[in-house]
Amino acid sequence: MGMSSKLSDAWLTLNRKKTITEDFHETPLKRCLSTLDLTLLGIGHMIGAGIYVLTGTVVKDLAGPAAILSYVFAAFAAILAALCYAEFGARVPKAGSAYSYTYVTLGEVWGFIIGWNILLEHLLGASSVARAWSGGLDSMFNGAIKNSTLKNIGYLSHNNEWISDYPDFVAFAATIAVFFVVATGAKFAMNFNNFFTVINLIVIVIIIALGFTYADVKNWKEHGGFFPYGFGGTWAGAATCFYAYIGFEGVATASEEAKNPEKSVPIATILSLGIVTVLYVLVTCVLTLMVPYTDVNPTAAFPFAFAQQGAEWAKYVVALGTLFGITTSLLGGAFSLPRAVYSMASDGLLFQIFAYVHPKTQTPIWGILCFGFISALMALLFEIETLVEFMSIGTILAYTIVAVSVIILRYAPVHKCQFKLKPQEETAADDVSMREDSAIMKKSKSHDDFGRLKDHLKHLPILKSFDPGNATILAILVMVVAIICFCAILVPGYHHLANGAWWAITLEIIFGAIIVLCFLTLVAHEKNDAFLTFQIPLVPLIPCLSIFCNITLMMKLNYLTWIRLAIWLVIGLALYFLYGVWHSKERQTSQYGEIVGYTGDANISCSTISKMGEEIIEQQPKRAEGEQVHIGAGAEFS
Repeated sequence: MGMSSKLSDAWLTLNRKKTITEDFHETPLKRCLSTLDLTLLGIGHMIGAGIYVLTGTVVKDLAGPAAILSYVFAAFAAILAALCYAEFGARVPKAGSAYSYTYVTLGEVWGFIIGWNILLEHLLGASSVARAWSGGLDSMFNGAIKNSTLKNIGYLSHNNEWISDYPDFVAFAATIAVFFVVATGAKFAMNFNNFFTVINLIVIVIIIALGFTYADVKNWKEHGGFFPYGFGGTWAGAATCFYAYIGFEGVATASEEAKNPEKSVPIATILSLGIVTVLYVLVTCVLTLMVPYTDVNPTAAFPFAFAQQGAEWAKYVVALGTLFGITTSLLGGAFSLPRAVYSMASDGLLFQIFAYVHPKTQTPIWGILCFGFISALMALLFEIETLVEFMSIGTILAYTIVAVSVIILRYAPVHKCQFKLKPQEETAADDVSMREDSAIMKKSKSHDDFGRLKDHLKHLPILKSFDPGNATILAILVMVVAIICFCAILVPGYHHLANGAWWAITLEIIFGAIIVLCFLTLVAHEKNDAFLTFQIPLVPLIPCLSIFCNITLMMKLNYLTWIRLAIWLVIGLALYFLYGVWHSKERQTSQYGEIVGYTGDANISCSTISKMGEEIIEQQPKRAEGEQVHIGAGAEFS
């Protein structure tokens, strides 16, 4: 076997796609979650402590009263990503979320990379939220827990950005407790989440209603007006506010346990995002109307604001809401983490023990126990603030890949589509009574047209030579590269554009033109809009805008974050090549397929076929036991 053949086989192995079988929707997990359960899971996962902590920081340091618009802009970017998740969540209702979508659409190695990043996101997310829960509880006792630990145990480190100053036993215990709740079963965990989420929502509504009674519009007019930091500050605030919406993918992760995922996942995803956006906007309105943005305390924005109005008791209401909010966020991460592990293990890409589902609780028990302990250990020892940004890059990367997958799937030719489609509409072409040039009856789009150039563009040079679907794949890949280059100049190199550097402006024009050209290439092809499940509108516009927003946000991250991501990916790829690639279920399927499959390449000559005949034998009477039977039937090929 030549080198080129080996490379070709390796490429096919890395890009083999997950097969959609007849029993694809069957699962050992219990389908017991309603649309309400999924909606409250999304709300609880997103709203967390961000509404109490993040809002004050954005208002004080980045945008002022314009933080209201920052949340709106961030919600727009989040909704673009959520729509892409909703389409795949309804079509591929699996616990792996973005991992499963990428595996089905792009291939195995890309699915593993996304899945590996999702594990990191949920692992760090649960640990960091547990630390926040401990901090919230400690604040109610004026730091007594921290001081007591330092006095009796001592310091773990001094001013280390990785290791915590002290072992946080409260965070450790909280993490263990929440993972125990998750292990008892999906329905019990959701009831637990629903209770705490509803309490948190009630607290937020009380804060909003009470806050508006102290509102003063002059706080939006004085102290620099509504845009004290300019529009640039509003955009910078939006980039920070985007992370407040991270968590909606938890709805997609729970889709394998939904009663009716085709309907529940899209509704719950969009509904939870909409509710959270309204709450963030109203809370920010209340805060900026109660006190001037210059007087906001970033670490305790609402208690301080109410204290200035003479309502000292509000401190305890806010503290209660903070603890309930963090609890639901912690539960969301603890719920999603073992299910992401289970999904990868059930495909053979992680150790098989993590695919075991307990027959009584119908939960991936070993994944819960193992990764729950790891998460608790991290909450005990590590200073998670530095890792939160590290967590974000993996999440945004997953959002980007899902958007790319939507485009590739929508423009794939019908023979590469594994999903059921709507029946093809009848055309008027067979009606001989209709004139051929009739303007009343138009020819409907055939399934065979998917991925091909539109009728009036079939003679476009270069594009007409591509096989169906190939031109759109190339276009989206070139577009992603062009967007990366465009944003690399726009975000880190913005000062060059502001100073009028000719080379920066020229490069932006070139990359912008490439982006537009690739987008027009996509529009020139027929897209698949015949899926039976939820489909997002305005494809390819919405996924392309999502890709642009996500890459812009990634460019704002610290370069050290990219280095940490590279190290994490090297570890993951080592695991994949040493274990996953050899134990993949798709590898086993393809091996058996080679034994029983017929490729149509049999070398049978016409003379051989002509000699084959069929001998018709009358039905024989039942033979006696031990009687020999002589079979003399050939086969006729047609």
